[in-house]
This record gives sequence, C-alpha cells and structure tokens, in this order.
Amino acid sequence: MEIVRTPAPPTGVRRLLWRLPVHFYRRGLGVLMPPRIMLLTHTGRKSGRPRQAVIEVVERGPDGHVAASGFGVRSDWYQNVLKTPDVTIQVGRRVIPATAVPLSREEGADLMARYGPTHPRTAKRLCSIMGYAIDGSVDDYRAVGERVPFVRFAPRPDGTG
Repeated sequence: MEIVRTPAPPTGVRRLLWRLPVHFYRRGLGVLMPPRIMLLTHTGRKSGRPRQAVIEVVERGPDGHVAASGFGVRSDWYQNVLKTPDVTIQVGRRVIPATAVPLSREEGADLMARYGPTHPRTAKRLCSIMGYAIDGSVDDYRAVGERVPFVRFAPRPDGTG
C-alpha cells in the first residue's frame, strides 16, 4: 500500500457533482440509488442545523451500516457525527434512526481485509479515491483500513430520532 495523495473534500463543480445524489433523495428518488449509497442526516457541529451527505456503505448487517470517511478526519460529516452521534440514515425509501459509532483502527483493518477480496474492483476504486495505491493483497487492504476512519451507524432500538 502506498499513499499517493491526500484527498481534500471537493470544491466548486466537483462538490456540486458529489452532492447531486442528496438532491435525488430530497425529491423522493432515493429508491433509484444503489443500496450501497445512503443519505446521512446529521447535526452541524457549529451551526446545530441539520446537514446531509450521501456516503457509500462498505458493510451492512444487523449491527448497522458502516461507511468510510473517504476524505479522512477532515470530512465535515465525520466531524459532525463525532460531536452529535444521533443521526438518521436513509437507504432507498427506508429511514433509520441510528447512532454513529466510530470503529477502532483494528476494526477498520478487519473490515477492509474482508471487503477488499469480496469486492475487488469497488475496493480498488474506493482506495484510489481515498489516495491509496494498492496491490489487491489482504495486507494492503488491512493497511488502508488502519488509516481510514470508519463509522458504524447502529440502529437505535427504540427507533427514536
């Protein structure tokens, strides 16, 4: 694994394109998004106002949906959920009240070690977006997983939002 660049959150036209799926969800068209794409509604850490981001799910199960902060710890959504972990996620038409729980470095490494070999093309694309050149080995995926912040969005048992 090699760090080839440190990605910065998109600006300008690139930011508009990255945020386009948010508008699909807002217009009730979230069902058109693939199930690996979810809408995260969270609270701004400075403004206290609702904020939204569309992020890619790398793992889902009964414990919740897990996403990577592809732009690292500087990502606004990541910083916001650390401060206020009560969020909602939407996958398709399904809205789920959840609690954001950061994964440890070891959990991130384990997750990428599972994800990479299972989804090699997508994993390589995600690693490239996040600034890593990988050879496709489990060791490389594990190394990336140790460096990228992951968050599990665990459904709240009482369904409160």
